[in-house]
Amino acid sequence: QVQLVESGGGLVQAGGSHRLSCAASGSIFSINAMGWYRQAPGKQRELVAHIPNGGSTNYADSVKGRFTISRDNAKNTVYLQMNSLKHEDTAVYYCKTNGLRYTPSGITTFDSWGQGTQVTVSS
Repeated sequence: QVQLVESGGGLVQAGGSHRLSCAASGSIFSINAMGWYRQAPGKQRELVAHIPNGGSTNYADSVKGRFTISRDNAKNTVYLQMNSLKHEDTAVYYCKTNGLRYTPSGITTFDSWGQGTQVTVSS
């Protein structure tokens, strides 16, 4: 199994910056894409940022120019640097990743979500 643990959520003032981290652990063979999603109250979960293993990143239009996604492959960790935060960025943020993991009989794919971390931006 592959587990994702997010950290860094909290209360931030509008206009401020904050960084989220998400570390993957378990029987990982390789990680492909990593991404951040968010879900605000009463709204559907939406993609915030995505970073493949090689290739270019992509962002939701609402966060372009303010958020930066990055990853440390040696640590199986993905980060989300959030700048110029707005009240509408308030949400539960989830990380997601997929790749290959070991099993007792070989290797299989995985697709895992983190438990979510709350980010609240005060206006």
